[in-house]
Amino acid sequence: QVQLVESGGGSVQPGGSLRLSCAASGSIFSVYAMAWYRQTPGKQRELVAILTSGGSTNYADSVKGRFTISGDSAKNTVYLQMNSLKPEDTAVYYCNVRAVVGGFWGQGTQVTVSS
Repeated sequence: QVQLVESGGGSVQPGGSLRLSCAASGSIFSVYAMAWYRQTPGKQRELVAILTSGGSTNYADSVKGRFTISGDSAKNTVYLQMNSLKPEDTAVYYCNVRAVVGGFWGQGTQVTVSS
């Protein structure tokens, strides 16, 4: 059974920073990418950042230069460092792991940016 546990969400003022973590446990083999998505009420879940097993990264235009995705393969953990946060970054953030056996999702963590 694969489980993804996210942490690090919370409330922050505009311009602040947060670091999200996602730890994967269970029988995950041949992971080829780990990613972060976010979703707000009434909208589709959108890709925020992705990290491939080869080390390549890609970001949504709205977060480029502010967010950084990184990973620790030994710990099966992926991080999302979020700087210069804006109110429009407010959302539930989900961790996603893509492996040969399939895709897996975390439970989501709320990020609220407000003054």
